Amino acid sequence: MGSRVEILNQGGFRSDGRRQFELRDMTIDLSQQGQADGAAVVTHGLTQVMVSVFGPREAKMRSQTIHDRANINVEVNIAAFSTGERRKRTRGDKRILELAATIKSTFEPVVQTNLYPRSQIDVYVQVLQQDGGLLQACVNATTLALVNAGIPLLDFVCAVTGGVHSTSPLLDLTLLEENDLPNVTVAMMPKTGKVTLVTMETRLHVDRFEEIFRLAGDASKVIHGEMKTAVRSRTSALVAAMGSGPRVGGGDSADKHGDDRMNEY
Repeated sequence: MGSRVEILNQGGFRSDGRRQFELRDMTIDLSQQGQADGAAVVTHGLTQVMVSVFGPREAKMRSQTIHDRANINVEVNIAAFSTGERRKRTRGDKRILELAATIKSTFEPVVQTNLYPRSQIDVYVQVLQQDGGLLQACVNATTLALVNAGIPLLDFVCAVTGGVHSTSPLLDLTLLEENDLPNVTVAMMPKTGKVTLVTMETRLHVDRFEEIFRLAGDASKVIHGEMKTAVRSRTSALVAAMGSGPRVGGGDSADKHGDDRMNEY
C-alpha cells in the first residue's frame, strides 16, 4: 500500500520544507520554574516539553531508598491539549509509563548517583505539544534540566529520531513522518560517542539502521552545540546578575554550579 502522504517530493523536500538531514528549529529556555532546582523547556519544531528537576533530596519512602546511590524518579504528564487525539492519557497509561521508564534507564548510567547515597532525584516531564520526536525532546530537556540543577553528569545526553522513506534516511521526524515510516530514536553522549538509548517502534532493515545510526551521531553533535550555548548563556546571565548588586542567602542553585559545570562539559 502506498503512502497517503508525500514524504519527499521530487525536489527532495519534506512536507515542512526541510531537506532529508535537516533538523527542525530547536529552542531552549533554562529560566527558573517555581521551586524546581533546575528546569528546561525545549522545543523541536512544534514539539514542546518542560522538565523540572528536584533534588537530590531525602527519599520520601524507605522502599525507594538505595543505600549507596541516589534513586532517579521520573514522572511524565502529557497535557490533554498537546495532541490532536481526544483520548485522555492518565498517569497509569501504558505509553506514559513506558516513556518514564525509558527516560529513567537512559539517565541512570549518566547521572553520578553514587555521590548522593540514600537520596532521590525527581524528574517531572510535562509534554506541552506533540508533533513527532517526543522521546528525543524529553531526553534533551531532561539533560538540560539536570545540568541546570547542578547535578553532575558524565556527559550531556543528546537524542534524535531517524526514519527511512523507501531508501532515503530522514532525521528529526514530524508526527506525519513518524506515523508513516519505520523509525528509531538514538541518544548519545557526544564526548565519548557512547550510546545510552536506542528504541525502535518498527522493524528496520539492518543496512538502513547502520546509516541512520551514523547520521544520528552527527546530529547529536549539532544538538550538543545548541545545548552548550544555552547553558553557557544561562550561566553568564546568572554570574552577571550576581555581580550587579548585593545578595542575601544562597539564591538560585544554578549559580553555585555555573562555572564548574561548563568546565566539566
